[in-house]
Amino acid sequence: MSPHPADTCSILLVDDIEENLIAFEAVLGPLHQHLVRARSGEQALKAMLRQEFAVVLLDVRMPGMDGFETAANIKRLDQTKHVPIILVTGTESGSDYAYRGYAIGAADFIAKPIDPWVLRTKVNVFLDLHRKNRQLALRAVTADADRLTDITERLEQIELLLRNRAEPDVAALAERIAAVERAVGALLPDATGNGTGTG
Repeated sequence: MSPHPADTCSILLVDDIEENLIAFEAVLGPLHQHLVRARSGEQALKAMLRQEFAVVLLDVRMPGMDGFETAANIKRLDQTKHVPIILVTGTESGSDYAYRGYAIGAADFIAKPIDPWVLRTKVNVFLDLHRKNRQLALRAVTADADRLTDITERLEQIELLLRNRAEPDVAALAERIAAVERAVGALLPDATGNGTGTG
């Protein structure tokens, strides 16, 4: 069964060899996600600047910009630095590959020949993490919208208080203004430097 469109994520597959890309697609196809190909490090970086990816499957050995250099460039960019990278290494890879990979921010490794079950399991972990982060971001936006509505209502109350009284109750007005300031502080705690997070 295919996932709901809202649960569909994009996975970037980076390898200079067509047969490897076909193999990755065959293994990851059952996950029903959006698979995007890149045949070089340069193509991978361009793709990542165009859209959001849940995870990158990146071959280490490529001509020109290799997997390590590509991963380092991905981690340097604010837009892409949080995207997890799984480095794909050959059987001849030594322990220095793991050290170099983790040093530049790779999240995981998988060695060729690829075990389909292991690859799908690793990728699924990052897909779940991406979906949870997306849900948290959506909840934060919804919470901010609710706070803005509350601030708007408080401002309208202040406006009514001023409009309906020739001489408004200064104490009541000051309290309402303080309540608005607290609500704004909860919405933008960094703006004042001392937001309490309560409104």
